[in-house]
Amino acid sequence: MPANPRTYLLSCGGTGGHLSPGIALAEGLAARGDRAVLLISEKQVDARLAAKYPALDFTPIPGSPLGASPKVLTRFLVSQSKGFAAGLGLVRRLRPAAIVGFGGFTTASVILAGALHGVPVALHEANRVPGKAVRHLARLARRVYLPPSVTLPSVPASKVRAAGLPVRSEIRPLPRAEAAARLGLDPAKKILVVFGGSQGATPLNAWARAAAAELASRDVQLACVTGLGKGAAELTTVAGPHKEPVRAVWIPFCDDVATLLSAADLVVARAGAGSLAEFARIGSPAILVPYPQAADDHQRANAAWFAAQGGGVVLEQDALAQLTPRTVALLATPGILSAHRAALARLDFSPALDFILDDLDTLIAPRQRHAVRAAAAA
Repeated sequence: MPANPRTYLLSCGGTGGHLSPGIALAEGLAARGDRAVLLISEKQVDARLAAKYPALDFTPIPGSPLGASPKVLTRFLVSQSKGFAAGLGLVRRLRPAAIVGFGGFTTASVILAGALHGVPVALHEANRVPGKAVRHLARLARRVYLPPSVTLPSVPASKVRAAGLPVRSEIRPLPRAEAAARLGLDPAKKILVVFGGSQGATPLNAWARAAAAELASRDVQLACVTGLGKGAAELTTVAGPHKEPVRAVWIPFCDDVATLLSAADLVVARAGAGSLAEFARIGSPAILVPYPQAADDHQRANAAWFAAQGGGVVLEQDALAQLTPRTVALLATPGILSAHRAALARLDFSPALDFILDDLDTLIAPRQRHAVRAAAAA
């Protein structure tokens, strides 16, 4: 544990895919005696997830996504200017040892503020196609963490480190019966989880509603995370093959992903990098339906890689008519599901957090030595 705790700024707001690894890194830094300030967006999804971690320090910072329309562009420029001013204030007040950005629209302003003050900057990209924030800010960074085998031609190899996505400590497998009971489902029946990410996915929600009766007729229960603002919490029942009720639960927001995934025999999901890392940690086979409008089509790249490693299969959104028979067929083939789980065990990048923590120590060491020499000279 450091004699003098260091402060890190972690820019990780906007989506659960950015915030979750930020929380994981903050937990790791705290365990080593350091302090992390997590800079999040002003969106409700960030506030909901942050509320679960009262021991961590969250600070909302202005920011909004970039878009082509004049209104969106104006909002972006105004919010980023405010975010830059807020970032400058934080850097001057907290004097962080380093700043780590996880991509997204909250990252640029803080990274720029830190770079202007000579603070070591690191960027983490979890997707198989690096996003705009990481691509454009990489020249300011002293370290860029990329998924294994992913490269950025414009970034010197000396800056790049291969690292998976840090997963929160609470994301660990639970006994399936316990997880099912927590969801109010019968552990004796199969369970399909529909998970469109932290904000839900309207096409997957619609499919789940339409398929619920067919799934129930095959004794398959359903747990669907719909997303905030996309419906209230609900429990529905449909008569099963023996006329007994088969349950479906509809959850607007899930802050207990470990329970959700541990209960699942199979998951139907989008292909965000954070979700895929959590599937690997829990061992949840998945049918992935990449979001077609994802920036740089990164979800399709994530899904293709995940399937190639054996973690599941991919179905395009325009082929949703095939999703019910594909789901039913997989749930009826335990041997294939077992093979997917074995592959997922090989995909779990458990050492990612410790690797990044150790590498950050290496990154900030020259600056610390300079500070010690300067203090001694004074």
